[in-house]
Amino acid sequence: MPHFDEFYANKLRGTLGVTDAESVLDLRGTARPKAEASLTDMLERSRFAKGKTVAVRLDGPAPGGGETLFQPVGRLLLEAKRRGWVDRLQTLPAQDGLGFYVALAGKPAREGG
Repeated sequence: MPHFDEFYANKLRGTLGVTDAESVLDLRGTARPKAEASLTDMLERSRFAKGKTVAVRLDGPAPGGGETLFQPVGRLLLEAKRRGWVDRLQTLPAQDGLGFYVALAGKPAREGG
């Protein structure tokens, strides 16, 4: 996009990353059970608070292969999106490393009556 500064062009492309998020959940170096518990806790708490954006950071694959948290965390976030707890979910841009940019829906507005 030649007419835009690269920063704004990336915004239009949808590459929201760590610097765009209101907070960061850093799960790098965390064992799977603890990472899943931390993520579940964040999702549960978000249902009773104002919506916000979170960058979820994960370890990249280890040299020689091995399991990462990308799939299990991704599944939890997709399930939360299906439940309406997450408004927007995308992977972090390459320069931010492995992880997700998540817009939490927050507490639903009460309908006046």
